[in-house]
Amino acid sequence: MGILSTTLENERLRFSPMYRTKNPALNDMVFVFQGMIEDKMTIQGVAEKGAIAFSLLMIAGLIPWSLALTGNVELALVIMSFGFLLNGIFYLTLLLSWFVPSIRNLFTSPIFVLGYAISQGFLLGGSTYFLDAYYPGIAIQAIGLTFGILASLLFCYKSGIIKPTENFRLMVFSGTVGIGMVYLISILMNMFGGTGISLIHSNGLFGIGFSLFVVAMASLNLVLDFDFIEDGAEKGMPKYMEWYGAFALMVTLIWLYMEILRLLAKLRR
Repeated sequence: MGILSTTLENERLRFSPMYRTKNPALNDMVFVFQGMIEDKMTIQGVAEKGAIAFSLLMIAGLIPWSLALTGNVELALVIMSFGFLLNGIFYLTLLLSWFVPSIRNLFTSPIFVLGYAISQGFLLGGSTYFLDAYYPGIAIQAIGLTFGILASLLFCYKSGIIKPTENFRLMVFSGTVGIGMVYLISILMNMFGGTGISLIHSNGLFGIGFSLFVVAMASLNLVLDFDFIEDGAEKGMPKYMEWYGAFALMVTLIWLYMEILRLLAKLRR
């Protein structure tokens, strides 16, 4: 992911020897002191923080699901709408971070990351329930496929079958930006009274092909997340970057899950 790569490089430079003072005494003392007060990013730390975030997401998702299941559909819709509103704020923040790099500091905040997890839980829990009511079994299929792809891509990355080379990064980045532009144009067309780009939402060959492409791009973004997390741990990034890694992985997995849901819904129309 472009934002993540930029931030990782900035953090690496920040703690690079180039930034050390030329004063011999200060040079040693500063970095001994830094080592004493600042733990380093680890893969286990990212996994633990990711587990916390995903647990909150699942708990939050069970709230609208349970309410709708027990007949409190209106309240479930209210919670879903609240989640949708919060998600709009979070994604606007993500968008603005491309233009205002200092905003990215929020992505290392536990409050921001866990707040994002809860808002996504509210939205996904409700929307998944209603989709599953219309297409029985679609929820468990989407969850199974999401974690199956996660496990497969992790295996391919660790075994070296897929390597995040510069060409690979460029391909994934270009594809992801292209998808984002298509969705943005479709949303803007809907806002101004149009029907959006209806072909991408259809259950015809083009619509299904587009969804397969998006699922593939979302899946390949996982490789970039794995590489970011591993590279950050190897370079000794600050401990707070574990939240950044967990957030990046969660954003990609949620995107993948939503696209799989969309694809399965098209196939069952």
